[in-house]
Amino acid sequence: MKTTTRPLAAAISLALSACAYANADETDADAAMQTVTINSTRASLDPDLPVTSVTRTQEELRQQQNIFNPEDALRNMPSMTIRKRYSGDRNALVGGRSFSTTQAPRALVTMDGYLLSNFLGRFDAPRWNMIAPEEMSRVEVLYGPFSALYPGNSIGTTIAITTSRPTRFEGSVRVAMQDQSFDQYGLKDHYRNYQGSALIGDRLDSSLWYKLMVNHQDSTSQPMGYYTATANGAGVFATPAGAGTTTPVTGIRYDTGPFGTTRAIFGANAGAIDHTRQNTVKATFGYDFNRTVSAEGFIAWWSNESVTRNQSFLRDAAGNTVWSGRVTDGANVFVLPVAAFAPYTRDERHAQSGVTVKTRNGAGWNASVSASAYRIMEDVQRNAGSADPFAAAGGAGNAVVRDGSGFNSVDLQTTYSPTVGDWTGGVHTLTIGLHADDYKLKQSTRATADWRHADGPETQFIGGETRIVALYGQDAWRFAPRWQATFGLRAESWEASDGAQRAPGTALTYPRRSNQAWSPKLSLGWDVAADTTLRLSAGRGTRFATVAELFQGTAAGSAIVVNDPNLKPERSNALELMAEQRHDFGTLRASLFQDDVRDAIWSQVNLTVFPNVTNVQNVGRVRTRGLELVAQIDRLGVPGLSADANIAFGKSTILENANYQPSVGKNWTRVPRVRSATTLTYAPGAKWSASATYRYSGAQFNETNNADYNTDVYGAISRVSQLDARLLFKPAGGTELAVGVDNLTNYHAYQMHPYPGRTLFAEMRYAF
Repeated sequence: MKTTTRPLAAAISLALSACAYANADETDADAAMQTVTINSTRASLDPDLPVTSVTRTQEELRQQQNIFNPEDALRNMPSMTIRKRYSGDRNALVGGRSFSTTQAPRALVTMDGYLLSNFLGRFDAPRWNMIAPEEMSRVEVLYGPFSALYPGNSIGTTIAITTSRPTRFEGSVRVAMQDQSFDQYGLKDHYRNYQGSALIGDRLDSSLWYKLMVNHQDSTSQPMGYYTATANGAGVFATPAGAGTTTPVTGIRYDTGPFGTTRAIFGANAGAIDHTRQNTVKATFGYDFNRTVSAEGFIAWWSNESVTRNQSFLRDAAGNTVWSGRVTDGANVFVLPVAAFAPYTRDERHAQSGVTVKTRNGAGWNASVSASAYRIMEDVQRNAGSADPFAAAGGAGNAVVRDGSGFNSVDLQTTYSPTVGDWTGGVHTLTIGLHADDYKLKQSTRATADWRHADGPETQFIGGETRIVALYGQDAWRFAPRWQATFGLRAESWEASDGAQRAPGTALTYPRRSNQAWSPKLSLGWDVAADTTLRLSAGRGTRFATVAELFQGTAAGSAIVVNDPNLKPERSNALELMAEQRHDFGTLRASLFQDDVRDAIWSQVNLTVFPNVTNVQNVGRVRTRGLELVAQIDRLGVPGLSADANIAFGKSTILENANYQPSVGKNWTRVPRVRSATTLTYAPGAKWSASATYRYSGAQFNETNNADYNTDVYGAISRVSQLDARLLFKPAGGTELAVGVDNLTNYHAYQMHPYPGRTLFAEMRYAF
């Protein structure tokens, strides 16, 4: 497998591009294609955005993919990694061309222009749960910091999700089910997921429209983690100090870990199996004051109740499960802590609202103002201090509470669309805007006498706030019939305040600090012919530190290990050369890109201080260079057969890192050398279609010194080689039935945690 998978990924994707030319003349141009056309003519956020983008519509997604959660729509996009560990995962993180899935603040996610990106914690994922798959009408991915319209978090990827709007009285009902077969370390089981959603909306004669959405899901994960012990370099497990009764056990598994050392596996731990019940309720509404002025808004509520459990592999001579203590399998002796298999529960209640007022003149000036607020009404994680069967009766533990955290955003924007002979000469499209957002984190850890309750004395507090105010302008200047230059400038002012950490006997407060940045953008586009475009783009993006990156340290007794409150912002200097050809059969695109990031923000060991400290620091310079090829082909030699293929080659290298010199010259973390996805769709008529997708991602490192070379194991960042299939039926008007399978070959892949095994999928949908 290691010698054939990567060439296969390249061959599939590149062969499809060649097939387009080989078969274009042979295909009857008048044949009735039932597949949805995938090309660059689909509606974009703004036709003058100087960025490379990829779009999927709801119809395409329903035809091509088994979608259970909204983030599933992104998994086959070019140069994308979605770290969705299981259905219902609240921590589905995004990785892109030059950044890893643990660099969440480099991915900007919006829903209808409202901010969904959650930058409160270092690893907090976008708030996907405010969207139901059923209401997504379009998903668009933009690459790089080349537009002044977007903040510094767009230095990686911008994801814009557009939800549906009613045109009449309409609605839909959808039910989806999954059955996952998972087998690892001899632990075999099936994990099932269920989801139901309903939409109803109308556009009234009074110029008022509304849409109501409800979504419920009940999901259970495969084991997310395992309790392990690692041998020394000689492969020997040191005998633990101390005395006491040693229990003979069976069930200990052995394998080789990411660093090439032997390790022992004792069972699925740390709340490994997550049973989550989630509900989303959303009301969206709008009103047209007249032909040119309208307003819309929404209010949404989401809840989650998670209950976790663990599974020990160990059995004593009588067959009883062993959860802790001093044990031996006859070859080695280990000591398992009392809390090694401790479960936890989590209750969450979040709310979001937003409102927009805008004009929509056909030409000339338009304006819009929008505001949104996201509030964590309740977020309590209760952690037990003992293993599952003992924790059921209570006992000491701790609780983490984040009630009252949240974020807000405000945007004011005006645009000018030219007309022939106007004051710009009919060649300047202008955008001017003001943006502001703030994030506030309040996180308290408490010691609890009974872990099932969150009351108790505080053992650590972390808090703080960040604010950004930005002014931007962009001018798309068509200075010649086939040429367009886009100039942009974004000025940002950032401030961090109220930073604090507390632990028993000590407290730290951080002074207010501020920083400013200017981020220029320039893009030059040339329509070589009616069907061919070349574009060279250059842009700087500045990504400021989040509250957690600045202030979230660790507490041990009365001592606090802090992050660096003086972190510098990340500064990306990016380049892209893009060539695109549009044909009757689809589109072909090639992009050469470079992203040169100064002061990347990362958690690592600082070797320049004694004792060494691990915390969030700046990495001097990381440079990524790559090539991305995309083909969207509607006629592939057989009537009704279409393809969507992409492949990206990249090299991300650490060039400077003063605090950790062993990493210099090594690969940046979690950015693969090769990523590809190829989807074949066969739709011979309007009643049914079949799709298959092969997705590949090369092996990666999780350590900046690249010491974790054994990648295809639990705890590492492995290659992904996954085949998905979907069969869609439309037996009657408005009715859809679909069956499918994800990871058909049951390929074992990991992003530290195991990815799902083979998963059967079934879906029923009715729309009116």
